[in-house]
Amino acid sequence: MDADAKLSALRALLRELGPLVVAFSGGVDSSFLLQVAHAELGAAAVALTTRSPTAPEADETMARVLAEALGVEHVVVDANELHIPGYADNPVNRCFFCKGSLYTICRAEADRRGIAVVVDGVNLDDLGDYRPGLKAAEEHAVRHPLAEVGLSKDEIRRLSRQLGLPTADKPSSPCLSSRFPYGTRITLDGLRRVAGAEAALHRLGFRECRVRVHDPIARIEVPAADVARLAEPPVREAVVAALRALGFRYVTVDLQGFRSGSLNEGLARAPAAPRPSAGRRAS
Repeated sequence: MDADAKLSALRALLRELGPLVVAFSGGVDSSFLLQVAHAELGAAAVALTTRSPTAPEADETMARVLAEALGVEHVVVDANELHIPGYADNPVNRCFFCKGSLYTICRAEADRRGIAVVVDGVNLDDLGDYRPGLKAAEEHAVRHPLAEVGLSKDEIRRLSRQLGLPTADKPSSPCLSSRFPYGTRITLDGLRRVAGAEAALHRLGFRECRVRVHDPIARIEVPAADVARLAEPPVREAVVAALRALGFRYVTVDLQGFRSGSLNEGLARAPAAPRPSAGRRAS
Protein backbone atom coordinates (compact mmCIF):
# COMPACT_ATOMS: atom_id res chain seq x y z
CA MET A 1 0.00 0.00 0.00
CA ASP A 2 1.47 3.40 -0.94
CA ALA A 3 1.41 6.45 1.34
CA ASP A 4 -1.69 7.97 -0.25
CA ALA A 5 -3.61 4.73 0.22
CA LYS A 6 -2.46 4.62 3.84
CA LEU A 7 -3.72 8.18 4.31
CA SER A 8 -7.12 7.09 3.00
CA ALA A 9 -7.06 4.16 5.42
CA LEU A 10 -6.15 6.53 8.25
CA ARG A 11 -9.07 8.80 7.44
CA ALA A 12 -11.44 5.83 7.46
CA LEU A 13 -10.03 4.52 10.74
CA LEU A 14 -10.40 7.90 12.46
CA ARG A 15 -14.02 8.18 11.31
CA GLU A 16 -14.61 4.71 12.70
CA LEU A 17 -13.06 5.63 16.05
CA GLY A 18 -15.24 8.71 16.42
CA PRO A 19 -14.65 11.37 19.08
CA LEU A 20 -11.13 11.20 20.47
CA VAL A 21 -8.39 12.94 22.43
CA VAL A 22 -5.05 13.28 20.65
CA ALA A 23 -1.91 13.22 22.79
CA PHE A 24 -0.34 16.19 21.01
CA SER A 25 3.33 17.13 21.43
CA GLY A 26 3.67 19.48 18.47
CA GLY A 27 6.05 17.06 16.74
CA VAL A 28 5.89 15.67 13.22
CA ASP A 29 3.73 12.63 13.95
CA SER A 30 1.15 13.98 16.39
CA SER A 31 0.74 17.16 14.33
CA PHE A 32 -0.02 15.13 11.22
CA LEU A 33 -2.42 12.90 13.16
CA LEU A 34 -4.20 15.91 14.66
CA GLN A 35 -4.60 17.61 11.29
CA VAL A 36 -6.16 14.52 9.73
CA ALA A 37 -8.32 13.82 12.80
CA HIS A 38 -9.62 17.39 12.77
CA ALA A 39 -10.35 17.17 9.04
CA GLU A 40 -12.38 14.00 9.57
CA LEU A 41 -14.00 14.65 12.95
CA GLY A 42 -14.08 18.43 13.38
CA ALA A 43 -14.75 19.49 16.97
CA ALA A 44 -14.87 15.82 18.05
CA ALA A 45 -11.05 15.75 17.87
CA VAL A 46 -9.50 17.40 20.94
CA ALA A 47 -5.76 18.00 21.37
CA LEU A 48 -4.04 17.64 24.72
CA THR A 49 -0.50 18.82 25.46
CA THR A 50 1.36 18.59 28.75
CA ARG A 51 3.60 21.45 29.86
CA SER A 52 6.63 19.96 31.59
CA PRO A 53 10.27 20.81 32.45
CA THR A 54 11.27 17.68 30.51
CA ALA A 55 9.83 19.03 27.24
CA PRO A 56 11.61 21.60 25.04
CA GLU A 57 9.77 24.91 25.40
CA ALA A 58 9.72 25.38 21.62
CA ASP A 59 7.60 22.23 21.27
CA GLU A 60 4.79 23.63 23.41
CA THR A 61 4.93 26.87 21.42
CA MET A 62 4.69 24.92 18.16
CA ALA A 63 1.77 22.90 19.55
CA ARG A 64 -0.13 26.04 20.55
CA VAL A 65 0.45 27.77 17.22
CA LEU A 66 -0.52 24.74 15.16
CA ALA A 67 -3.64 23.93 17.18
CA GLU A 68 -4.78 27.53 16.84
CA ALA A 69 -4.08 27.52 13.09
CA LEU A 70 -6.09 24.32 12.65
CA GLY A 71 -8.93 25.60 14.81
CA VAL A 72 -8.65 22.61 17.15
CA GLU A 73 -9.68 22.76 20.80
CA HIS A 74 -6.39 22.54 22.66
CA VAL A 75 -6.07 21.56 26.31
CA VAL A 76 -2.72 22.29 28.02
CA VAL A 77 -2.09 20.58 31.36
CA ASP A 78 0.83 21.23 33.72
CA ALA A 79 2.83 18.10 34.51
CA ASN A 80 6.18 17.31 36.11
CA GLU A 81 7.58 13.83 35.55
CA LEU A 82 10.19 14.44 38.23
CA HIS A 83 7.41 13.99 40.78
CA ILE A 84 6.65 10.47 39.54
CA PRO A 85 8.20 7.90 41.93
CA GLY A 86 11.21 6.29 40.26
CA TYR A 87 11.36 8.59 37.24
CA ALA A 88 14.21 10.83 38.42
CA ASP A 89 16.39 7.76 39.03
CA ASN A 90 16.41 7.40 35.23
CA PRO A 91 15.89 3.63 34.87
CA VAL A 92 16.08 2.03 31.44
CA ASN A 93 12.27 2.00 31.31
CA ARG A 94 12.03 5.71 32.21
CA CYS A 95 9.74 6.37 29.23
CA PHE A 96 7.20 3.96 30.70
CA PHE A 97 6.69 6.35 33.64
CA CYS A 98 6.60 9.43 31.42
CA LYS A 99 4.09 8.03 28.94
CA GLY A 100 2.05 6.51 31.75
CA SER A 101 1.66 9.98 33.25
CA LEU A 102 0.73 11.48 29.86
CA TYR A 103 -1.83 8.79 29.10
CA THR A 104 -3.35 9.06 32.57
CA ILE A 105 -3.88 12.79 31.99
CA CYS A 106 -5.31 12.15 28.51
CA ARG A 107 -7.62 9.43 29.79
CA ALA A 108 -8.89 11.68 32.60
CA GLU A 109 -9.68 14.45 30.12
CA ALA A 110 -11.37 11.97 27.77
CA ASP A 111 -13.47 10.55 30.61
CA ARG A 112 -14.46 14.05 31.70
CA ARG A 113 -15.78 14.68 28.19
CA GLY A 114 -17.39 11.27 27.75
CA ILE A 115 -14.89 10.35 25.01
CA ALA A 116 -13.90 6.69 24.76
CA VAL A 117 -10.76 6.90 22.61
CA VAL A 118 -7.27 8.31 23.22
CA VAL A 119 -4.77 8.25 20.35
CA ASP A 120 -1.10 9.14 19.97
CA GLY A 121 1.43 9.70 17.18
CA VAL A 122 3.33 6.41 17.36
CA ASN A 123 4.31 5.43 13.82
CA LEU A 124 5.32 2.12 12.25
CA ASP A 125 9.06 2.74 12.71
CA ASP A 126 8.59 3.27 16.45
CA LEU A 127 7.40 -0.32 16.87
CA GLY A 128 10.83 -1.65 15.93
CA ASP A 129 12.73 0.63 18.35
CA TYR A 130 13.29 0.42 22.12
CA ARG A 131 10.13 2.15 23.33
CA PRO A 132 9.11 1.36 26.94
CA GLY A 133 6.30 3.86 26.51
CA LEU A 134 4.48 1.39 24.28
CA LYS A 135 3.81 -0.76 27.34
CA ALA A 136 2.21 2.23 29.04
CA ALA A 137 0.05 2.80 25.95
CA GLU A 138 -1.07 -0.82 26.09
CA GLU A 139 -2.02 -0.51 29.76
CA HIS A 140 -4.07 2.63 29.08
CA ALA A 141 -5.69 1.24 25.87
CA VAL A 142 -4.21 4.08 23.78
CA ARG A 143 -4.56 3.61 20.02
CA HIS A 144 -1.75 4.20 17.49
CA PRO A 145 -3.65 5.03 14.26
CA LEU A 146 -0.51 5.91 12.25
CA ALA A 147 1.11 2.58 13.05
CA GLU A 148 -2.16 0.70 12.57
CA VAL A 149 -2.35 1.77 8.93
CA GLY A 150 1.38 1.19 8.41
CA LEU A 151 2.64 4.77 8.07
CA SER A 152 6.40 5.23 8.45
CA LYS A 153 8.17 8.44 9.51
CA ASP A 154 9.29 9.23 5.97
CA GLU A 155 5.75 8.76 4.67
CA ILE A 156 4.35 10.99 7.41
CA ARG A 157 6.83 13.72 6.50
CA ARG A 158 5.92 13.46 2.81
CA LEU A 159 2.20 13.56 3.51
CA SER A 160 2.70 16.46 5.95
CA ARG A 161 4.37 18.45 3.16
CA GLN A 162 1.48 17.53 0.90
CA LEU A 163 -0.97 18.87 3.50
CA GLY A 164 1.08 22.03 4.05
CA LEU A 165 1.97 21.32 7.67
CA PRO A 166 4.87 23.44 9.04
CA THR A 167 6.13 20.43 10.99
CA ALA A 168 6.88 18.35 7.87
CA ASP A 169 10.66 18.83 8.12
CA LYS A 170 10.86 19.49 11.86
CA PRO A 171 13.73 17.58 13.50
CA SER A 172 12.73 14.99 16.08
CA SER A 173 12.55 16.44 19.59
CA PRO A 174 12.40 13.82 22.33
CA CYS A 175 12.13 14.80 25.98
CA LEU A 176 15.17 16.40 27.57
CA SER A 177 15.57 13.48 29.97
CA SER A 178 16.85 11.44 27.02
CA ARG A 179 20.13 13.41 27.22
CA PHE A 180 21.12 11.68 30.46
CA PRO A 181 22.66 8.17 30.52
CA TYR A 182 20.43 5.62 32.24
CA GLY A 183 21.13 5.57 35.96
CA THR A 184 22.14 9.24 36.04
CA ARG A 185 19.75 11.14 38.27
CA ILE A 186 17.58 13.67 36.45
CA THR A 187 17.15 17.03 38.17
CA LEU A 188 15.38 20.26 37.30
CA ASP A 189 18.75 22.04 37.16
CA GLY A 190 20.12 19.38 34.81
CA LEU A 191 17.13 19.72 32.48
CA ARG A 192 17.53 23.49 32.40
CA ARG A 193 21.23 23.18 31.57
CA VAL A 194 20.47 20.85 28.66
CA ALA A 195 17.72 23.14 27.38
CA GLY A 196 20.04 26.13 27.59
CA ALA A 197 22.90 24.30 25.87
CA GLU A 198 20.77 23.12 22.96
CA ALA A 199 19.17 26.56 22.63
CA ALA A 200 22.69 28.03 22.29
CA LEU A 201 23.48 25.58 19.50
CA HIS A 202 20.20 26.37 17.74
CA ARG A 203 21.06 30.08 17.85
CA LEU A 204 24.37 29.28 16.15
CA GLY A 205 22.51 27.59 13.30
CA PHE A 206 22.67 23.92 14.32
CA ARG A 207 19.09 22.92 13.57
CA GLU A 208 19.48 19.32 14.75
CA CYS A 209 21.61 18.63 17.80
CA ARG A 210 21.81 16.89 21.15
CA VAL A 211 23.79 17.75 24.26
CA ARG A 212 24.35 14.52 26.18
CA VAL A 213 25.24 14.96 29.83
CA HIS A 214 28.19 13.06 31.30
CA ASP A 215 28.90 15.44 34.17
CA PRO A 216 31.10 17.40 34.21
CA ILE A 217 31.30 16.73 30.45
CA ALA A 218 28.85 17.86 27.77
CA ARG A 219 28.97 15.61 24.68
CA ILE A 220 27.61 17.40 21.62
CA GLU A 221 26.06 15.54 18.73
CA VAL A 222 25.38 17.33 15.44
CA PRO A 223 24.95 15.75 12.00
CA ALA A 224 28.31 14.55 10.63
CA ALA A 225 28.18 17.20 7.91
CA ASP A 226 28.09 19.92 10.62
CA VAL A 227 31.01 18.67 12.73
CA ALA A 228 33.60 20.68 10.76
CA ARG A 229 31.65 23.92 11.20
CA LEU A 230 31.29 23.23 14.91
CA ALA A 231 35.10 23.08 15.12
CA GLU A 232 35.66 26.43 13.37
CA PRO A 233 37.36 28.74 15.91
CA PRO A 234 34.61 31.41 16.26
CA VAL A 235 31.85 28.80 16.53
CA ARG A 236 33.86 26.56 18.84
CA GLU A 237 34.66 29.46 21.15
CA ALA A 238 31.03 30.56 21.29
CA VAL A 239 29.85 27.02 22.06
CA VAL A 240 32.44 26.47 24.78
CA ALA A 241 31.65 29.83 26.40
CA ALA A 242 27.91 29.16 26.37
CA LEU A 243 28.15 25.64 27.81
CA ARG A 244 30.73 26.54 30.43
CA ALA A 245 28.48 29.38 31.56
CA LEU A 246 25.79 26.75 32.12
CA GLY A 247 28.07 24.77 34.43
CA PHE A 248 29.75 22.23 32.16
CA ARG A 249 33.49 21.99 32.84
CA TYR A 250 34.42 20.20 29.62
CA VAL A 251 32.80 20.45 26.20
CA THR A 252 33.33 17.61 23.71
CA VAL A 253 32.09 16.71 20.23
CA ASP A 254 30.97 13.19 19.30
CA LEU A 255 32.79 12.44 16.04
CA GLN A 256 30.19 9.83 15.11
CA GLY A 257 27.75 12.68 14.65
CA PHE A 258 24.10 12.95 15.62
CA ARG A 259 22.06 9.78 15.91
CA SER A 260 18.74 9.50 17.64
CA GLY A 261 18.77 7.40 20.82
CA SER A 262 22.56 7.14 21.08
CA LEU A 263 22.28 6.47 24.80
CA ASN A 264 20.41 3.25 23.97
CA GLU A 265 23.51 1.86 22.26
CA GLY A 266 24.72 0.18 25.43
CA LEU A 267 21.44 -1.63 26.05
CA ALA A 268 20.70 -5.19 25.06
CA ARG A 269 18.42 -5.06 22.04
CA ALA A 270 14.82 -5.20 23.17
CA PRO A 271 12.41 -7.33 21.12
CA ALA A 272 10.30 -5.37 18.69
CA ALA A 273 6.73 -4.71 19.70
CA PRO A 274 4.00 -6.50 17.72
CA ARG A 275 2.73 -4.41 14.84
CA PRO A 276 -0.98 -3.59 15.13
CA SER A 277 -3.15 -4.09 12.10
CA ALA A 278 -5.76 -1.57 11.08
CA GLY A 279 -8.97 -1.82 13.02
CA ARG A 280 -7.64 -3.54 16.13
CA ARG A 281 -6.34 -2.13 19.36
CA ALA A 282 -2.62 -1.83 19.89
CA SER A 283 -2.92 -3.69 23.17
